[in-house]
Amino acid sequence: MLDVVANHVAYIDEAYSKVSPFNDVSHYHTKCQINNWADANEVEYCRLANLPDLNQDNQWVRQQLKDWVAYTVKEYGFDGIRIDTVPHVKVQFWKEYAQAAGVYQVGEALNGDIGYVANYQNNALDGMLNYPLYFTIKDVFCYGKSMYQIRSTLDNENKIFKDVNALGLFVDNHDNNRFLNVRYSIPLLKSALTFITFTQGIPITYYGSEQGFAGGADPENRETLWTNFNTNSDLYRFIAAINKVRKDN
Repeated sequence: MLDVVANHVAYIDEAYSKVSPFNDVSHYHTKCQINNWADANEVEYCRLANLPDLNQDNQWVRQQLKDWVAYTVKEYGFDGIRIDTVPHVKVQFWKEYAQAAGVYQVGEALNGDIGYVANYQNNALDGMLNYPLYFTIKDVFCYGKSMYQIRSTLDNENKIFKDVNALGLFVDNHDNNRFLNVRYSIPLLKSALTFITFTQGIPITYYGSEQGFAGGADPENRETLWTNFNTNSDLYRFIAAINKVRKDN
């Protein structure tokens, strides 16, 4: 899979000439920062962390983005794409972008509201990262809240999402404090990893979980792996075992 970004470019402020092909001010929304995350218009039109926000309402920009993903997927034979910052662009654009890609898509919307996240799957994309269930997993396995919350979340997701089986499940990722940073318990981490491996959806293991990494907020949760890759660690062998059971059954 390929991680793709169609909402913004790099930290160039307003030095648009540094970017190709989006090198003109007309390719971007007017500079503003997101202050009210409840305002959909602000989320879609203003900058995330001052990253220049592409204007998908500009038809040339829109077509460039769609042509790029179609070409890249075909040229390199990708089987799917992970789409960054989905709530920051209108749903209709993502529907067109998904069609242009022509492969499975899983979108990212860092929000615990089931209806909010489901809107993007139901109207545009094949799948979404299951953030509502992620927050439930955190409540149950990190904070010891009732496991009935899992049943409640799954019941509601089955009613609202178009296809729960196409959602991406995770315990750790690059945007949030690692599980072991919130609650240092290897048995509880194993329980959470087992749960995502065998419940509805597509399990995603973030690198470093198999080494017991316990980093905090970004960038502390993006630890170096290549000097710490132990294939005999307890967690590595445990994850390998549950993956084999899943595959065999």
